[in-house]
Amino acid sequence: MSDNLRGAVLMSLAMAGFALEDMFIKLLADALPVGQILLILGAGGAVAFGAVARSKGQQLLSPALLTPALLLRNAAELVGTVGFVLSFVLASLATASAILQAAPLFVTLGAVLFLGEKVGWRRWTAIALGFFGVMLIVRPGMAGFEPASLFAVVGVIGLAGRDLATRVIPAAVSSYQISSWAFAMMVPAGFFLMVVMEGAAVMPTFMQLLSLTAALGIGVLAYYALVAAMRVGELSFITPFRYTRMLFALIVAVLVFGERPDGLTLIGATVIVAAGMFTLWRETKVT
Repeated sequence: MSDNLRGAVLMSLAMAGFALEDMFIKLLADALPVGQILLILGAGGAVAFGAVARSKGQQLLSPALLTPALLLRNAAELVGTVGFVLSFVLASLATASAILQAAPLFVTLGAVLFLGEKVGWRRWTAIALGFFGVMLIVRPGMAGFEPASLFAVVGVIGLAGRDLATRVIPAAVSSYQISSWAFAMMVPAGFFLMVVMEGAAVMPTFMQLLSLTAALGIGVLAYYALVAAMRVGELSFITPFRYTRMLFALIVAVLVFGERPDGLTLIGATVIVAAGMFTLWRETKVT
C-alpha cells in the first residue's frame, strides 16, 4: 500500500470514527447531561494521550506548552467543541455535519486575514460559494430555520481557529501533547455546559457506561488515525478525504436517528464540499 493510499484509508477511518463518536454522544444525551458526557470523554482522552506522551518522555507541563499559539488552539478547541456538540444534540446530526464541512473554507479565509496568505479570485469565489452553501442549510429567517443550527456555525469558527493555530505551534510540541490538551479542553467545556444548561450529574447505568467507553475508545482511535494520516503521504491527496465524514454522518443520521435531510440541506452540503475540494485543488496548483 502506497503512503498516499495508507493516508487516505487512515483519514477515512478517522472520519468514520468521529461520526460514530457523535452518534454515541447524541444517543447518550437523551439520558445524561451533555456537559457530563463531554467531561468524561475529555478526561479519558486526555489521560490516554497523556500516558502515551509520558511514555515517550514528553512533558505535559512545560514552557513550550504555554506559547500563545497553543493557548489559542486550546481556547478555539473549547469553543469549537461546545458549538458543534450543542448543534447536533439540539438540532440534527445531518445538518450539523453538513455545516462542519465548511471548516476548510473558514481556515482558508482565516489564513488570508491573520497569516497573510495570498488567495486569488478563484479561491475567493469558492469561499463565497461555501458560505452560500452554509446559508442554504441554516436558512435564517426562512420556514425551515433551526436556531440550534447556529451552534454549528460557532463550532466551525472554533475548529477553523484551532487548525489555524496549529499551523504556528512550535515544532518542539508533539502531536501527543497537542492531542492530550485537545481532549483536556473538553473538561472545562463540560463544566461550562453543566452550569449553563443546569444539568445535574447523573449516575450512568451499565449500558450507558458501555456506550461512554465505546465513544471514548472510538474517539481516541479516530484522533490518532487523523494525526497518523496527516503524517504520511501528500496532504493535497489525503486532506479531501476529510469530506467522507459527511457521508458517514448522513448514514448514521438516517439509519440510527431516522433523520431525513431535505433538498436544500443536501444541495448546501454539496456546494460546500465542492467549494472545499476546489480550494484544496487550487492550493496544489499555486504552491
